[in-house]
Amino acid sequence: MLVTFMTAVAVLALLYVMVGMKIIHQGYRYTIEHFGRFVRVAQPGFNFVPPFFYRVGHRINMMEQVLDIPGQEIITKDNAMVAVDGVVFFQVLDAAKAAYEVSDLYTAIMALSTTNLRTVMGSMDLDETLSKRDEINARLLAVVDHATEAWGVKITRVELKDIRPPRDIVDAMTRQMKAEREKRAAILESEGMRASEILRAEGEKQAKILQAEGLREAAFREAEARERAAEAEAKATTLVSDAIAGGNAQAINYFVAQKYVEAVSEFARSPNAKTILFPVEATQLIGTLGGIGELAREVMGGDNSPKPPSSQKPKTVATRGAPPSVPGVPRVEG
Repeated sequence: MLVTFMTAVAVLALLYVMVGMKIIHQGYRYTIEHFGRFVRVAQPGFNFVPPFFYRVGHRINMMEQVLDIPGQEIITKDNAMVAVDGVVFFQVLDAAKAAYEVSDLYTAIMALSTTNLRTVMGSMDLDETLSKRDEINARLLAVVDHATEAWGVKITRVELKDIRPPRDIVDAMTRQMKAEREKRAAILESEGMRASEILRAEGEKQAKILQAEGLREAAFREAEARERAAEAEAKATTLVSDAIAGGNAQAINYFVAQKYVEAVSEFARSPNAKTILFPVEATQLIGTLGGIGELAREVMGGDNSPKPPSSQKPKTVATRGAPPSVPGVPRVEG
């Protein structure tokens, strides 16, 4: 009998210990109550809660959680109806307050977020609600976090998932956006055309300036060339005059023959003459060229000393078209 009693006591003690053993996972906290009164918070790991006298009151999730705000229709400040839904991120920091300061934590946070969302968006125009999401999120976060502070909860983020204006408002906004973009395109196109015209006019201006400078330089060069040619001609004339004054008639003969050949070559290069009729025979022209060569040799390499004047009068033989100082052509003797 004693053995049976002891065995029963041992079994009951083992059951008592087994029932009182509590394993709490990481990220959770348990509130322990003694006859219905909160006494402590059980931490993660092994905990012994004596049965019959103590019990687990609430199992609190201490990890960050996400709560969906259901879609709802909100009237904005300019009387536009929009459908809005969002999410709330929160974390329990004090398990005792979250368990005993509010009866249903999730329902309370959802209701608080919904009412403040209506308040914040109802005070803004439709354009502001569509363009100032960050401002709406910040205002909601500040209001809801301040209200839930007494519950031992920290609101980490409040985000709007979607804002859906009515279909007619969306169509009107689309037309407005299209008109605005067409306006920008027209402005940019006109500015581009203006810039193009300015650049074209500037280019034409620079081209005319460069052309004028080129013409001026060309005229200057041409005038300089004419001046040098005139100087050379004057010098040549001076030399011929000096030679004549010194009694050398070969110089004037060479000079006249050279002008004769230049005149004949000008006739040949004339664009208006297709056929040229010379008043001399071919033999006379060959003789003329030979005479010019003889004069050149005499002037360049021969004896340039003046000859004594002859007692005879100069003979003049008239031959049409032939230069002086060649056979059959009048020659002036010095």
